[in-house]
Amino acid sequence: MVIAFGGWNDAGECATDAITHLMHIWPSSLIAEVDSEDYYDYQVNRPMVSLDETSHRILTWPTTKIFAIPTPHLPFDLVVVEGIEPSMRWKSFSHEIMDLADDLDVALVVTLGGLLADTPHSRPIDISITGANQEISNRLNIELSRYEGPTGIIGVLQSGAMRRGIDAISLWAPVPHYASASPSPKATLALLGALEDSLSITIPSGDLPEEATNWQNSVDELVSEDSEISDYVKQLEASKDETQLPQATGEAIAKEFERYLRRQEEK
Repeated sequence: MVIAFGGWNDAGECATDAITHLMHIWPSSLIAEVDSEDYYDYQVNRPMVSLDETSHRILTWPTTKIFAIPTPHLPFDLVVVEGIEPSMRWKSFSHEIMDLADDLDVALVVTLGGLLADTPHSRPIDISITGANQEISNRLNIELSRYEGPTGIIGVLQSGAMRRGIDAISLWAPVPHYASASPSPKATLALLGALEDSLSITIPSGDLPEEATNWQNSVDELVSEDSEISDYVKQLEASKDETQLPQATGEAIAKEFERYLRRQEEK
């Protein structure tokens, strides 16, 4: 089960765009929908009015939807959960999602998120991958989440999965705070790469690499027009290069090679 919510957990819309990408490259079908009346404050997340091709008005309520993605080429199928972060009754909401996970025999919950960070747009995006408990952290050789502080709904769902005995990991993409006004396909691509590594699968990237390059070029132009931001970005780049050099020559190269081998096996 792969989960992402718009709002507080979704800087640059990178997490929800990753979910959208999965449903774009693989056929999906709606299998459940949360009753929005129970969990959303409509003054915070208002329903949207639109017109269809016959000019009839359509009212769309904020909600959370669950889709099935059959993947016969993989040893498992995917369930994706996407929506807007609910406004209230998070305990009941979490129980409802985890009840569905139990019904579907979900073996692993993967939550996706994006956060604003002091990171340069011009460097590779390092995804933070953490486990919900020590056992899964040891088994998957990932860090144990040690975050303390305010959390979003995906933190609540991580806790709910752990209480149910369902493995849970969390993937977070840092998004440059000075370039967060628009969607960040570079962060979306990085999240999908981390999801590939975590599940040992290959996810077709489609147009995302080109979109990521275009995004970086547009931010380059934005930065070049402001000397203060340009100086700030240079400081971030220098700091990033200094701390990430060992990783760039070791772990990152190993991951790229593993992805290459997986793609060769699937040809």
